[in-house]
Parts: sequence; C-alpha cells; structure tokens
Amino acid sequence: MKKLLLPFLLLPFTLMAQRITPEEYIQTYKNIAMREMRDYGIPASITLAQGLLESGAGNSALAREANNHFGIKCHTGWTGKTYYQDDDEKDECFRKYNNAEESFKDHSEFLKTRGRYSALFDLEITDYRGWAKGLKAAGYATNPKYAQLLIDRIELYDLTKYDQIALGKMQDDNQLPDIEPEDELIELAFSPDDRSAYELVDMTDSKRFIYENNGVRFVFAKEGETPEQMAKEFGVKYKRFCEYNLLRRPDEMVFHSGDVVYLSKLKNKNWKAKKYTVVEGETLRDVALRFAVKPEKILKKNGLQSPQLQQGQVLWLR
Repeated sequence: MKKLLLPFLLLPFTLMAQRITPEEYIQTYKNIAMREMRDYGIPASITLAQGLLESGAGNSALAREANNHFGIKCHTGWTGKTYYQDDDEKDECFRKYNNAEESFKDHSEFLKTRGRYSALFDLEITDYRGWAKGLKAAGYATNPKYAQLLIDRIELYDLTKYDQIALGKMQDDNQLPDIEPEDELIELAFSPDDRSAYELVDMTDSKRFIYENNGVRFVFAKEGETPEQMAKEFGVKYKRFCEYNLLRRPDEMVFHSGDVVYLSKLKNKNWKAKKYTVVEGETLRDVALRFAVKPEKILKKNGLQSPQLQQGQVLWLR
C-alpha cells in the first residue's frame, strides 16, 4: 500500500540523488525540532545539532536507509523495525523508522523517559551548552568531544534562533535558501568570509576548530600569528607547513584574523569545483588556496605556461 507523507517530509527524499547540505537539513527539519521542543522541553537547537552530527546532515546510510537521524540503537524492549551496521562493535542493531519524523519523536521520548537524562530537564531550556555537556556526561555518545561538536554546530549555524522561535520570542520567515546554479554556488562555497561553508571536522586540545576544504584540513588564523608559531602549535614540520600554504618568505610575514591556514598538502584537483572564473587582482596562489589545489596542477590542467592570470579567465579545476 502506498504511504502518504506530510509535505515537509518530502524534501529529503527528493534530495537523495545528491548530498544534502547542512543548511538544507536545518530548513527541512527545523519545524519538527521546534514542535518537539514545545511538546517535550528539549531545545530545538540541541535536536538539530544532534541530527546534523549523528546523521551527517541526513547523508549517512543509517539516515537514508533506516530514517534514523540520532544513532539510537535497539536497546532492550525495542519491538520496531531494525537495521544492522558496524559501530562500536560489528553488526550492531539500530532502530529503523518509517520516516524521519518518527525518528525525531522517538529521540524526544528516548531522552524524556530514560532516567539518566532526567537531570537535563532541570536546566534552562535555552542553556544549549549545559544540554550538550549533559548529554555527553549521561553517556549519549562515546566521543570525548561530543559536547563541543554539538556546541560548534549550534553556534556555526545559529541554531539558537529556533529555540527563540519555538518560545514565541522571534518570528521565522520560513523561507528555504535560494539554490543557485552549480558554478555560481561553487564560487561562493569556498569563500573564507563564510565559515559555515566549510566542513567542521575536529577540535584541538587548545580549543581550535579544524575544518576541511576539498578534503584538506585547515584552521582560521588569529591576528598576528606567524607561520613558525602555527607550525609548532599544530605539530607540522615548518618546511612542510610553508609548502602547504605556498609561503615564499615565511619569516617576513604574519597571518591576519580569518586567514585560511592549511595543515596538510593541497590536492591535485577539486572534486566539487569544476571551473572557476578569475576575479580582478587574483593570483594563481589565491586560486590554489581558495580551492585547496596545487598551483602547478592548475597550470597543467589548463595548459598554461605562465602563472599570471587575467580577470575573467576561466580555470578548470578537475
């Protein structure tokens, strides 16, 4: 028998042919998260952050094939459908749902009815940091950085606004973000002015966020940091650090706040960006760092002999 789906549940299925972005995930499930907040007293920001993290923004196999967005395992007493995949141990049992909405509701009931999470409900409903740390302390996940990973996503995507909307303190324009043509979207997707465009992958012991661009790990510099200081802090050999960041005279320079600083070598191509149009004043080094591609590979791919670029010049990156 054909199942009926509510309108706001249709979007994930139409997007399965391509990866869902975190922004699309948030827009798709924010209303459910806010409803769960009103019904169960769980911050919408926490629900969305857990969904983003546990499901890879809806792209994990568990989310796609089992509609399980929170990594909830079967546990004793589960009588519903099941899905098996390797986790802490091989071939573990996870709960399987008919749709994503069921997963969100079960997540709320899971937290509300399990005694080890009861202390969370004594916290202020807007205390997302307390909730994140409380979830980790109660054993929701084994990752020692779980709390910080949730906090990172809440702050990165400004998820607390959905707490305020659910509480009636803000209004939501309820608009999905405009989707631009592929090449234009690619140009914007790697702008160092927009940290939310990058994939946040880790945090160091010194509380520095580590991101990825084209699979290359990097950090945002602080004002006045030097290449030598940063190489030492992140345990990268100084010579290699300079090579990664295409630094010719590193002893004479300092980084400015927000500069992208790579911690591993650039790639030979960029699988996301097909081509790029050079803007006024942009150098080969600028383009290489923007897309995390070795400059010599850009020259070779485009059959160029000179590193001099011209405004409006189209460069192929893969």
